[in-house]
Amino acid sequence: MDEAAELEFTAFVAERGHRLLRAAYALTGNRQAAEDLLQTALAKTALHWARVEHGAELYVRKILYHDHISRWKKLRRLREVPVESVPDHSARGDLSREVADRLAVHGALLQLPPRQRAVLVLRYLEDLSEKQVAEVLGCSPGTVASQASRALARLRELVHSQGLLASDDADLEVMK
Repeated sequence: MDEAAELEFTAFVAERGHRLLRAAYALTGNRQAAEDLLQTALAKTALHWARVEHGAELYVRKILYHDHISRWKKLRRLREVPVESVPDHSARGDLSREVADRLAVHGALLQLPPRQRAVLVLRYLEDLSEKQVAEVLGCSPGTVASQASRALARLRELVHSQGLLASDDADLEVMK
């Protein structure tokens, strides 16, 4: 990679790295795994920078989602759900119910198959259209719609059947 390309790649990472890390974290549920996944995706992107420069973010996202699904298939039997500590106090008051609801939905999200999880992350966290999600995942918009529908139904089932939500009026909005 020449010096100009290296500067462009560095600017790309500085500008979009945080959003890409957020997507990787939503997929993995673990900060270190998310960092590893993103680092791998960025290394692959750097190797092909001249070819993908103008569509680099989409290229990185494709690598993230495809590599995550591949890793998940390999490590399917080893399931670990890390939990970060909750602060003792907050300026907004007692957030324990909200935190419990978010953790419950996050836990239920991690129980979904990786493709359904990827569809939900892309559609609702990354706010991509069905067409854009289909492009990232290499499938049709109809497949995205059906996967999203199934994933949301399963997520609701997991959350409500297991009585995971602490608040009576809480819904899947805690994902946002």
